[in-house]
Amino acid sequence: MLRAFVHFLTQLLLWTLVAQANHALGGWHVYLFVGGLFVTHAALTFSLRDGLVAAALGGFLFDATTPVPFGLHALLFAAAVTLIVHLRDRLPHDETAARVVIALLANLAIFLVFSFTQISRLPAPAAAWPRLIWDLVCSQIFLALVAPWFLALQGRALVLARTARAEPA
Repeated sequence: MLRAFVHFLTQLLLWTLVAQANHALGGWHVYLFVGGLFVTHAALTFSLRDGLVAAALGGFLFDATTPVPFGLHALLFAAAVTLIVHLRDRLPHDETAARVVIALLANLAIFLVFSFTQISRLPAPAAAWPRLIWDLVCSQIFLALVAPWFLALQGRALVLARTARAEPA
């Protein structure tokens, strides 16, 4: 359980930084979504139980600050963790580049499922798709740039908390 809490602290840091970036980008009508980073490390290194706890904590953080039904992000993050955990033995996940690709795919899936579940609440759903696609492209580029740093931060935070062994560089 300590691993999940340390993981949540790194998620809180990322959430804070992305919230500040979204605030700065608000004038350009851009929203960055990095939900894939909230699930990737936990899904690739934790047991299913610990990964679900870490995903739920990160999802509840998202849910607390967005105007959607509470628990939706937590449910989507938990589903992503479950899928990645069941596929991780078939995925190359030892190298940073592979982890970044997994984070990008998880982010894409979470973003699309979230968008499809929420688009019907808009008065003109079809008009929102260009904006959603633009946000997705910006989010994926941002995630690709930030993911190596954040995944390394999560690994080192677990080592510093003495909950994991140091991974070879």
